[in-house]
Amino acid sequence: MSSSKSCPPGNVYLRPMLETDLTDAIALWSGAEGVELAEGDRPDELQRYLRRNPTTSFVACQGNTLVGAVLGGHDGRRGFLYHLSVAPAFRGHGLGRALVDRSLASLRAEGIARVLILVARANQLGAAFWRNNRWEPLDFAEPMGIDL
Repeated sequence: MSSSKSCPPGNVYLRPMLETDLTDAIALWSGAEGVELAEGDRPDELQRYLRRNPTTSFVACQGNTLVGAVLGGHDGRRGFLYHLSVAPAFRGHGLGRALVDRSLASLRAEGIARVLILVARANQLGAAFWRNNRWEPLDFAEPMGIDL
């Protein structure tokens, strides 16, 4: 995957997500087990989300290759993280955690004190990642949605 804005060669570099990263991020998310793209994940809708939340989503890249991404944002009260994914060859080195930490720090800087995620029930690997990073299941809530 090539990114429109390259990163320095060599080590993996984290930076804020740009609209020009969306094609590569969508490709990464689409190929990741446990990451579900659905209504609201078209490029134009994701562009609108980034414009509304310009400082809370991050990518990891190595040179011209996007190797990780997390979509983060808030509604002014609660923060949300969506679609965390790291390319398989780059997993196991703390990159997912680093992306999440960057997004959480950015949300905290905007005054957000609580962040929510949705983990697909069948995504055991993802659930283990989140639990290992101190996230807790919300047994008192059932996610619900409606397509408009």
